Amino acid sequence: MKKILFSIACTTISLIGFAQQPASTDQNWTPSIQFDKETHDYGTIKNGADGACEFKFTNTGKEPIVVTNARGSCGCTVPEWPKEPIAPGKSSSIKVSYDTKRTGAINKNVTLTIQNASKDKTGTKMLYIKGNVEPPPADAGMPEKKGGMAPVEH
Repeated sequence: MKKILFSIACTTISLIGFAQQPASTDQNWTPSIQFDKETHDYGTIKNGADGACEFKFTNTGKEPIVVTNARGSCGCTVPEWPKEPIAPGKSSSIKVSYDTKRTGAINKNVTLTIQNASKDKTGTKMLYIKGNVEPPPADAGMPEKKGGMAPVEH
């Protein structure tokens, strides 16, 4: 009798646990979104130059989409994204700022997380930035030379 009650208790607990699971979302969904470019090439830019760029896109699907997150591959790459739903046929943009005080090659990415409006489908899209930041001039950070008296020899 104890075995039967134990079995019933285990089954009940298992069923309660499964009943609490949230509705699953399709994590492999590919959003219908068209970008004007997926890679921004800064070319060679000066140290400290403006590192802003913009990726314009259009929702080419049949339902609204929402960009729920945008994450740069490091702290030097900071994305801004629209928080409101983008209706079918409408356009918006992702703005990315890169810290150009970092010298050398730029090979970074931004990962977008996109959901349909009913939030039952989630997909990702990658955007890329590349280029090269020149080192600062050799005299950068040195105080400005001011005129004055010539040294006196003894």
